[in-house]
Amino acid sequence: MRGTLPALVLLAASALTAGVYVSRQGHDNAPTAKVAAAPGGATAAAAGATSPPASAGVRHNTGKVAAFVYKSAPEAVPTFPFFDSAQQTKTIETFKGKVVLLNLWATWCGPCREEMPSLDRLQKELGSDKFEVVAVSVDKNGFDKAREFMKDAGVASLNFYADPSSRAAHHVKAVGMPATLLVDEQGREIGRLLGPAEWDSSDAKRLIEAALR
Repeated sequence: MRGTLPALVLLAASALTAGVYVSRQGHDNAPTAKVAAAPGGATAAAAGATSPPASAGVRHNTGKVAAFVYKSAPEAVPTFPFFDSAQQTKTIETFKGKVVLLNLWATWCGPCREEMPSLDRLQKELGSDKFEVVAVSVDKNGFDKAREFMKDAGVASLNFYADPSSRAAHHVKAVGMPATLLVDEQGREIGRLLGPAEWDSSDAKRLIEAALR
């Protein structure tokens, strides 16, 4: 009995730690699709019907983007300024009419360096007048270091954007880098993923393509 008690205490502590970690990640509040009944009582799936569209509430935060957390309803992204390569002011309003993957990163962020090539490949494959990866550097040390970072990462398709005030993460209430928000054509946040992800994976593309429908 004496040997069992410390083990039980250790297990309880581990469970508490795991619970805290999960709560910090946030809860997935995407709606679950309902399975319609076909005539005769069979489900639509059993009757050979196709999967419902994204608008029907199908979850797309699986696999490589399982950490993506949907908003219960899209919320307007705060309008904060950042700059393009010509140092022209931009805001999220600039991109209305497009689905945007808004990524906040910094040169001092190791995980940002790891995921940057996948963002670049995603932009190369899906970038259009309907979709853009908007990767914004939040470095306070100016534009040159951010440009050097992107060059070292082999970036070829992403446009350059920077927020030298380093306030972007505060405006969108993101903790840590990288932070990525999926934004609809009206400038509203669909959901977000905190931390790095494989953004050119089939899972990520399925998530984005659902927002484009």
